[in-house]
Amino acid sequence: MAETIFIDDIASVEMGAKSANTPLKMSHDKGPKIPLIEATIGDFFDAICDKYPEHEALVSCHQGIRWTYQQLQEKVNQLASAMIEMGLEVGDRLGIWSHNNAEWLLVQLATAKIGVILVNINPAYRSFELQYALNKLGCSTLVLMRHFKTSDYAKIIHELCPEIYHKDYKQLDLVEIPTIERIIWIDEADTDETFNFMQKFSEWIAEGDANDPRVAERQARLKNTDPINVQFTSGTTGTPKGATLTHRNILNNGYFTAETLGFTHKDRLCLPLPLYHCFAMVLGNIATFTHGGCLVYPSEAFDAVSVMQAIEQERCTAMHAVPTMFIAMLDHSDFEQYDLSSLRTGIMGGSSCPIELMRRVMSDMHMSEITIAYGMTETSPLSCQTTKHVSIERRVSTVGLVQPNIEIKIVDTQTGEVVPIGETGEVLTRGYSVMKGYWGSRFKTKQAVQDGWMHTGDLGVMDEEGFIKIVGRSKDMVIRGGENIYPVEIENYLYRHPKIRDVQVVGVPDDHYGEVLAAWIIPKKGVTLTQEEVQQFCRDNIAHYKVPKYYRFVEAYPMTVTGKIQKYKITEMMKQELGIK
Repeated sequence: MAETIFIDDIASVEMGAKSANTPLKMSHDKGPKIPLIEATIGDFFDAICDKYPEHEALVSCHQGIRWTYQQLQEKVNQLASAMIEMGLEVGDRLGIWSHNNAEWLLVQLATAKIGVILVNINPAYRSFELQYALNKLGCSTLVLMRHFKTSDYAKIIHELCPEIYHKDYKQLDLVEIPTIERIIWIDEADTDETFNFMQKFSEWIAEGDANDPRVAERQARLKNTDPINVQFTSGTTGTPKGATLTHRNILNNGYFTAETLGFTHKDRLCLPLPLYHCFAMVLGNIATFTHGGCLVYPSEAFDAVSVMQAIEQERCTAMHAVPTMFIAMLDHSDFEQYDLSSLRTGIMGGSSCPIELMRRVMSDMHMSEITIAYGMTETSPLSCQTTKHVSIERRVSTVGLVQPNIEIKIVDTQTGEVVPIGETGEVLTRGYSVMKGYWGSRFKTKQAVQDGWMHTGDLGVMDEEGFIKIVGRSKDMVIRGGENIYPVEIENYLYRHPKIRDVQVVGVPDDHYGEVLAAWIIPKKGVTLTQEEVQQFCRDNIAHYKVPKYYRFVEAYPMTVTGKIQKYKITEMMKQELGIK
């Protein structure tokens, strides 16, 4: 049997107002050294359930579900039993292709309990991308949602495998996805739909037994260094890479994130982010359960009204979201009608967070302790985080300090040498959080991780107290006539304009300067904004070479389903419009 986990013995951390290693002279810092959790996710989850059995663990508003930790644990064990009954072994891969629901959480925890590797598949994927993900990992099982908006997931499967309508779900033998042996669809209680080639989730879980001794036996065999999750990175070129993460990676990352937020069993996290992404799955699901808190899913996918309703009705104390989600809520015509006063903290991340937006969130949404987090999928994901103990200026202008048991250095992009404090370079991360590697891609892994250091591709600056600013991606840096320009700097300045709701700045080729800036601007509702106004606003306060040459007023940006703005698409659209090859 697995060793008993005593939650009260786990060390807690109080992140300070500056690094313990200050004053720094070179851009290299280490987080506090605190004993790591050396349990598996399943063992730690069971210990939390034993401590808070009657405490509410999950509220899925759109599904009408409300489970305590004891109820959640029973359902997780039942599903884990069904997975064993189906024949899933340690190391097998199971893909989940769905937006947010209770079943997603059950699959996440059940796979962790029996050593099956969960493969997160973007719900926006279509047949070609789905085929790539399933075949890259050799998935034997696929769990999918039935519909989302205009997407029909069963139809997409049929397009990929036309022969599937003649198959029985227990005897799949598909040409395009040959390793898939079982497809499960997440059904609803009142549905009368049936498919020969797919099994209902409700019938699948019913095949399991919550008291099946095989679950505990399997769980006891696992090591916390075993791979348990693969998440695809959204690269701008080439095929997506599957970052492989272990129990140790994501359990500790979630725990220390929650510690920095000051989470307790009394906290209730509203989570509108997509669960397939590490932001929600680790910093949301895992971070919350490590402290016995309650997860609140407001809807399948982000909807501003549903989120505000959930916060008010469930008295949520925290919310994680990307900047575009916060903007959508603050600018909603019914914003003032909702009581959001229960909110205290949360994380804003996923893309650059404008300073003025942070101020509005802190004042208008009552999130006085909101934090900025920085990291990447390959680092489980979080490496830095701000805290409530520092000034507002520091909290809104930096990504905070290095997290416990993590090391960060900023190096010259040409020489690889650590740069002095205040100089810009590439951010490198090392520690327990660095992924095991890219699945099936040894060469790409060696390119990204060298001597234990994850090369992030982000450009950053560290000050003498250890606070880090991210100034852009190395590939996003614009060189105009020999001058290095970081678009995020221009964006943060333009965001101060009273008529600008959001702005994205990119570089486009130019015959004279090599590159120049283009600004895509979303004006605030009901205002008229001209190019001349914006240009004058820039000329009055920033260097001439930082003033954008091109301006476009738009209603939205191309972005991923996680809310990440795809700058490379903006650049391509500008090049096409300007006739630049």
